[in-house]
Amino acid sequence: MKLLFDQNLSHRLAELLADVFPGSIHVRDVGLAAADDEAVWEHAKRNGLAIVSKDADFRQRSFLHGHPPKVVWLHVGNRSTSDIHAIVRAHVADFAAFDADPVASLLVITT
Repeated sequence: MKLLFDQNLSHRLAELLADVFPGSIHVRDVGLAAADDEAVWEHAKRNGLAIVSKDADFRQRSFLHGHPPKVVWLHVGNRSTSDIHAIVRAHVADFAAFDADPVASLLVITT
């Protein structure tokens, strides 16, 4: 599963998680740092990426449009990059099950 980390998450996450999510990127890596949600959504859709965000807007978009792209909503509050890194690592199996599920559009990670 390749992930596209939204602007509200650190760009370092793609590198920190490269061993478990190879090919993952941050929106700034593809010139979308200041892009609107529609542009991020379309980029993820075209490139087979799942959007990872703390933004509830992508959760809503997932409800309205389904997938692709799939959306991982980190409903974890204001956390450091190291906390987010640990949270995502703790849920690698959930990410894999989500990726394998042909009907699931949204994965919510809470703490």
